[in-house]
Amino acid sequence: MSQSPNPQPTDPSAPAIRSVPPTAAVPTSADVARLAGVSRATVSYVLNNAEAVRISEPTRRKVRAAAEELGYVPHAAARSLRAGHTRIVLLPTAHIPVGPLYSGFLNELQWALRRLDYTVVQYGSLGLTGDQAARAWAELRPVAVISLGENTLSARNVDTLKRAGARAVITLGPDTVPGAHALVMDQREVGARAAAHLLERGRRRIGVVVPEEEGFAMFSLPRLAGVRATAEPEGAEVTGIPMAYTEESAARLARRWPELGLDGVFAYNDEYAMLLMRALQDAGTAVPDRVAVVGADDLLLGRLLRPRLSSVRIELPTGDRLAELVDRAVRERGEPEELHGLMSARVMARESS
Repeated sequence: MSQSPNPQPTDPSAPAIRSVPPTAAVPTSADVARLAGVSRATVSYVLNNAEAVRISEPTRRKVRAAAEELGYVPHAAARSLRAGHTRIVLLPTAHIPVGPLYSGFLNELQWALRRLDYTVVQYGSLGLTGDQAARAWAELRPVAVISLGENTLSARNVDTLKRAGARAVITLGPDTVPGAHALVMDQREVGARAAAHLLERGRRRIGVVVPEEEGFAMFSLPRLAGVRATAEPEGAEVTGIPMAYTEESAARLARRWPELGLDGVFAYNDEYAMLLMRALQDAGTAVPDRVAVVGADDLLLGRLLRPRLSSVRIELPTGDRLAELVDRAVRERGEPEELHGLMSARVMARESS
């Protein structure tokens, strides 16, 4: 072993110097190709799930095994450059709490998009509306945007997104936006179904819970309008009733119930209905003898109460249907925007009404 021609004395007080192992090289598709014994093109076809090229299943397994052994992950940006667009579908988070019905639908949608090889990115958009939201989403260069509708997108916002590469903008909500595909959820139908049921039960003084929490207006006000449009032509009185989702607010409303003189209530959804029904019973107002109660969403918990809760069941399409619309809009760029009715509703009558 050779020595330094001028060895330096060691300082026993100096901190020990530990050797740092070199950083492992980032594996490339060429590494995967060498290990699997195939071409780089074959690696690209397999890992990008290309269906236009026929590759045997044993070769696919060999490539995937090599990629796993090396820890190779395709570079999303490079793939986007080759394809001319990303595979990101942007799903802005809702501005209001969504219940189990919508949560289940959105989860199903994400699974369906993943099966179609899209990357779903949930974007925390709280505090962003209109122009701010569109610019923030456009920075990620999504190939599609699915907006729940509470961001009040305009035709200019849709144009901003499309100029940034979005091939489809899809809104879910009560309104349509020029330039965007629209999946219309007509909340008035939910209120109309509840009102028709209460009228059938002989109720003529109907209250409608309007949540006090911020952001619920896009759902609650159309539901109130649906109750009015159905009940008032039949001579019934309709009263909007503000209520927060707290025990205290429900208890205050229950104490006022005798002076309100209402004999039926559509409580916006099952959660508000259960809260109000419990408060009414605690205050000595019998359900359904003195007041019939109807919720919406048909949650399992409402069926476990006594009396069992009557509820408007909302039928949503499968997530596969929406995922197919997204995929078609991406592949068939330039096709006219489509308008789809997204839901239907019917009352599940139980003991509370």
